[in-house]
Amino acid sequence: MADKSSRGLADVVAATTSVSDIDGENGRLFYCGYDIHDIAGRISFEECVYLLQRGDLPQQQDLDDFEDELNRSRQIGPTTEALLPHVVRNASPMEALRTLVSSLSADDPDAADSSVEADRRKATRLVAQLPILVARYEAERNGRPAVEPDPDLGIAGNFLWQITGQYPSDRVQELFDTCLVLHADHTMNASTFTARVIAATLSDMHSAITGAMGALRGPLHGGANEAVMNTLASIEGDVDAVDEFVRAELSAGRKLMGFGHRVYKTEDPRATHLRKMSEELSELAGDRRYYEFSRRMEQVVFDTKGLYPNVDFYAASVYHALGIPTDLFTPVFAISRMSGWTAHVIEQHEDNRLIRPASEYTGPRDRRWTDIAER
Repeated sequence: MADKSSRGLADVVAATTSVSDIDGENGRLFYCGYDIHDIAGRISFEECVYLLQRGDLPQQQDLDDFEDELNRSRQIGPTTEALLPHVVRNASPMEALRTLVSSLSADDPDAADSSVEADRRKATRLVAQLPILVARYEAERNGRPAVEPDPDLGIAGNFLWQITGQYPSDRVQELFDTCLVLHADHTMNASTFTARVIAATLSDMHSAITGAMGALRGPLHGGANEAVMNTLASIEGDVDAVDEFVRAELSAGRKLMGFGHRVYKTEDPRATHLRKMSEELSELAGDRRYYEFSRRMEQVVFDTKGLYPNVDFYAASVYHALGIPTDLFTPVFAISRMSGWTAHVIEQHEDNRLIRPASEYTGPRDRRWTDIAER
């Protein structure tokens, strides 16, 4: 029998990467060698994308050129335009986006080219296009005209403008921008691993990203932030009701999403930032309810189970305070993680080796065929 540590490929090194790294024992996350605590709130999401995809922080001219390229890349092609209303009518947000992202390849001039240069151009387009697709989905399902992106706003500011129809304040833009940085990459998680497995077959960028989005949709991965918000919203009464709710859920053996992590043995460093952001945004929004619920729930779960909150837990109250609909929480995660996924696909294509793990067979052996009349 295989050692239990290999179940789910836990602790198995499946690839080498210079994109990101985790020190789980000490609760540290690094992007291309930079500690997340050093860069969160100091670099823009656009700088973060450049860093992950190209390995270094940009000089000012590099950043200006990259931002111009992102601005020029926001248009979606005619195939996706034609498909969008049909998909929105019949699919949930992540189902729709999975299909729409796949369709983007039909009009991408570099679709069949997997050179480093072409991969970088496709990566830039995907980072720019996904926020537009999410905003277009939201407008279409509500029967509203699409809000055109503002060339003077970055990815974070534009997304909030297009979703809410209101220009966000500079501080709100900064906070959401930091949120995107915090979610940008996280080593070999399920969606990133999926993207790399697909890329390792020498399949194209869009195929790899479509697979990654399918993996992110699951409630044990990107879907956890929606589950956290739904849990918070289901609690009736004031903050004192949280204690009884949590203890009842745990006593019944039900899992509370947003706690514990496969890698971190202490607090998720992203949660450290998101907790502060949740408090500040709740103050700005004039409604502390879900922040206070979250703080109380965090304390009760730690006292009862010794579990720390992960990135999904405080992301829920942050996104809610920003006015983002709950069923768009996972798509927002995808907007951020597109930077990391594309960086990993580029890296895989640059130094490729087919990813083909072994498996342990647990079925019966030495069976013999019998005619159907004798079975």
